[in-house]
Amino acid sequence: MTSDLDSLFQALADPTRRAILERLSRGPASVSDLARPFDMSLAAVVQHLAVLEGAGVVASEKVGRVRTCRIEPEALSLAEKWINERRTLWERHLDRLGDYLDATKADSEKD
Repeated sequence: MTSDLDSLFQALADPTRRAILERLSRGPASVSDLARPFDMSLAAVVQHLAVLEGAGVVASEKVGRVRTCRIEPEALSLAEKWINERRTLWERHLDRLGDYLDATKADSEKD
């Protein structure tokens, strides 16, 4: 799981790849459609797509001469799960700190 999570976060770390995912969140698109808004070569966009595919976030299929890409939302659930686990842990820590501070304040008001 750690290596899957590492490759997922590495894929998400790049703003171009995040923009590609943003576009794919609206539906499948051809590689040339995905490349259109970027000021880079088609080969560079294909490299970004390869990283996203390697992380399992994007899948593609070739029909004739057109390669169409689509987002794989299940892959993003791995990152969501990891983040939510951290959030839950920190919320518990902060709740305990809040309880401690409330108790300390109550004790000092008694004196």
